[in-house]
Formats: sequence, structure tokens, C-alpha cells
Amino acid sequence: MRRILTPSSFLTSTLLSAGFLLALLFVWWWNSRAPTPIVLTPTLTGKPEYCLTCHADLPEISASHPVETFGCVTCHGGERLVLDKDLAHSSMRGGANPSDLSVVEASCGGSNCHSGSEADDRHHIQRVTTSIQATYAGAIANIRFTFGAQTDLSPHYGIHAVSDDKTQTGIQSLLAFDPFSESNPNIQKFGEECLTCHINATPREGDAYARQTGCAACHTPLRLPSNSENLGGVSRRDEGGGVHALTTAIPYTQCNTCHNRGNYNLRTMTFDERTDHSTIRLYDYYQPIAQFTKCEYTLDCIDCHTRSEAMGDGDIHADQKSIEYVQCKTCHGTPTELPLTKTLTDPNDLAFRLAFLNPVIDLKLGDTILVTEKGEPLWNIRVLPDGTYEMYGKATRQYFTFRPVMGSGCTQTGEDQSSSYCHECHAVER
Repeated sequence: MRRILTPSSFLTSTLLSAGFLLALLFVWWWNSRAPTPIVLTPTLTGKPEYCLTCHADLPEISASHPVETFGCVTCHGGERLVLDKDLAHSSMRGGANPSDLSVVEASCGGSNCHSGSEADDRHHIQRVTTSIQATYAGAIANIRFTFGAQTDLSPHYGIHAVSDDKTQTGIQSLLAFDPFSESNPNIQKFGEECLTCHINATPREGDAYARQTGCAACHTPLRLPSNSENLGGVSRRDEGGGVHALTTAIPYTQCNTCHNRGNYNLRTMTFDERTDHSTIRLYDYYQPIAQFTKCEYTLDCIDCHTRSEAMGDGDIHADQKSIEYVQCKTCHGTPTELPLTKTLTDPNDLAFRLAFLNPVIDLKLGDTILVTEKGEPLWNIRVLPDGTYEMYGKATRQYFTFRPVMGSGCTQTGEDQSSSYCHECHAVER
């Protein structure tokens, strides 16, 4: 039987054909808008990812994290084969910051990365999460003791709960501090007003406090001094204005996003911000309340404070004082003793790795460097043939030479290593 095409069926057929044609045109138009994928297959995973399709111009984050090896997804997460921006970024860890302590184990962990063994110096996450910068244990204990919530200054609480069954300090764990469970209103206000400087806290508003959280709070400087071109490229920024860099060349200005911004008022439990805005390094480095020797304000914080002091040594400590051990004699010695040294004979020595991460000095086998009393290499300070020492600033790359105290005619006793003792002769007038 022959089918008769009525006007209505003809119209329906025409509309369906037109709709199908429009759908094909839409698919073609949508696909023509999509960029051609740039495929990267990191050697670490062997899985292709399309991140470089949009981020091809993003500078490599550091020499120790080559993109050909790590790719992007290993650290950042995200949907590796998706080209739509929102969908591709929807499962990123920590937003744009995978080093936030809430996600750092998933982003940076693993036995071959940053949660490996202490013997291989790969226990960085353990060091950071147990550090005073992360736990704030000393400040919490002091406040609770001051207002009668505990009977001594022993640390019981940290910003987050943490444990260490291999502790060398005797402190095996800290409970998570909950200021609102405290009965004293001063401790509650301390929790509201005074917990913005531990490294996983959201910083205060303003350029003076500009930093990220977690490991990036230090290793991704957002505040750079005027000589930032000497900082190994840490001023590299992505198209969104953020910094895409990890560096060990950390300038004092980044330390100042927490330190030296003002003082906490224990009467009102509020933060009194500094009102002076000095352009002189001495006053920018320290508050104008004391005297300092030239090396204390010429160098950067990382030139004196070691990795263990700043980032933690893997043990839970009671307060900042208990983790700091570098003294004037560490570099200068005493009237009767030279500084401790070590001659580099092993190409796998930690000093070479640290010098690779921040190449301010060309270390060679046979070089003699200074070490701390704990054996930690001061890899940027080398002994010269004539017995003097040369030093390269880790952040500024400035070059210095200095002599040991022994043989200089210094009359200090050597036992007293307090800065105030050295200030009696070497302080700069304020």
C-alpha cells in the first residue's frame, strides 16, 4: 500500500531533519571550539594527561619536579583527560594549592616522595605536621597556663591532633585544640583572634600577610623583596596572577607574613598591627625595639635557621625555643674552638642535594663546609685555604667572607652564646 504524505507529516519530517542538521552543526561548532589536546605522558605514571593544552606556558614549578617526570595530576589531582576548565579542575586537591596540610599526604606523599623514611631524608610531611609552625603547641600551652586551664607549660594541644611514636622529645601526641570548649573567655578569644599564623591557617587580609597554606606558606613566596630577580625565579606567575614555583630560596619577606607584623595584646586578646612602614631593611626585618648585629639583619632568616629549626625535625616540640639550636658559635666558633666542619667525600651527601635545590654555590667533592652541632650541613658556607670562610646568601645570593673568633682577640667567654652578650660589642645603634 502506498503511503500518502500529508502536509502535517511533511512538516514534521522537515522539522526533524532540520533539528538533526542543527544538532550536527552544533556538535561541529562545539568541537571546532575545543583546543587540540596537547598530550603529556609523565614517566612516573605512564598515563596521558591534557593539562598542558591550557597550561603550556606555565613555568616549571622547580628543578626537582620536572613536568616530564611528574606531570600535573600526580600532585594537583584533577581530571586528566578533560578539556572543559571547570570539570577538569573540579577534583583538584586543595584548589590551586596541593600542599595544604589537609591534602598534602595525597598530593606529596609516598615513600619515594615526601612521606618516606627518615634515613633517606624523605619524611618531610612528618616534619612539617609535627613542627611548631603547624601545631602552635607552645602558644596554646602558654595561654592555657596563663588563664589557669592547665597547671604547667607542658603541651597537650595543637592546632590539629598529631602523634609521634618515635619521638625523641618525650611528647608522643597532641590533642586538637578546640578553644570553644574552654570555659575561660580569654582562651576562647585567643582562639578567635590569635590563630592566623600557624602555617595551615587562612592568613589575615592585606598584602603584608600574603601567603598560601601548608608547605607553600614558605616555599611559594608571594611577597618578594626588591631583588627578587635573584631568587631563582620565584617571581614566576601563572596567567591568573598566582605564583607557580616551589623554592628553598625563601626571602625574609615571606617569613614576615607571619613574623614581625605586630604583637598580640594579652589584655585584650587582639593583634596590634605594626603601623610603621619602613623601607630600610633593618627596620623592615625587625621591629624597632632592640639592637642587632650586622649579620642578623643583612642575612635572611634561612641563612641562620636550619631546615630542622624552621620545618621541624620530625618530633613534637613543646615550644619554639626547644627546636632552635643554632648559636653565634655555630658559624663563628669561640675564642678557644673553631666552628664544626665536614669535608665532603660522598657524592650522595645531603649537602649536594641541598645545593642542587638552591644552586647558590658550586660544591665539589673535597670541599670543607660548616656543620651544626647536630651534624646538619651548612652547605652554603665553605672553608677557604687561608682559614677564612666564604658564604653565599641562600635568598639573595650575596657573597660574604668572615673569619673565626679564635685568634681575633675577642674576649668573650665562649660559654655564653646569647645574642645580647655579642651585642655588647657588635650591635648596630638603633
